[in-house]
Amino acid sequence: MPSFSEEKRDRVRESLRDTGRDLFTRRGIRATTISELTEPAGIGTGTFYQYFDSKEALYIDILEQESKEVIPRLLRESFEAHDDPETAIIALLEQSLNEIESNPIFRQVLIEEQELARIREQVPDEEASEKRESAIEHFLPYIESWYDEGRVTGSDPKTIAHTIRAVVRLAHEKDRIGEERYPAVRETLIEAVAAGLTREQDSVEVSNE
Repeated sequence: MPSFSEEKRDRVRESLRDTGRDLFTRRGIRATTISELTEPAGIGTGTFYQYFDSKEALYIDILEQESKEVIPRLLRESFEAHDDPETAIIALLEQSLNEIESNPIFRQVLIEEQELARIREQVPDEEASEKRESAIEHFLPYIESWYDEGRVTGSDPKTIAHTIRAVVRLAHEKDRIGEERYPAVRETLIEAVAAGLTREQDSVEVSNE
């Protein structure tokens, strides 16, 4: 890496993030060139790879930075705002899908299949597994507390956490489902999953009586 001071390296990294956020949002990863990313930062294209392995790696970095800002707000508006587990899960799923559908940096790549495939190609299976585990760590403690308090007695906490994460990916299916039908499908799935995750044990007990 060029002999930059730590302050200079931080400025370059932030410049790459800011430029990447703008270009990826407006044009996607494929259409964005390395030189377009590096020119505002005042570095050569070769130097880019001393900060990030690829454009996809830069996007993942931007996505993680964005998530760090968004997730606390989602938790405040869901798990921290509602005492009832079913209501809290519904709120989290609704808020999460709203964010993915409206936040440009999430929407541009997470909903566009070609862009998503490019990102997956850049992430080794082991790293992808680590990221999936990391994604649930933010709300897993809330679910575990429900179990400790006996308010949820169905699937284990991690199963619930991963199910919540999986439902959020419904946004990928929006085009296939269709604009007109999507809202009803979204509402039905959210309510069914929230009820199923939190009432599972009750249903088993009733069926055995």
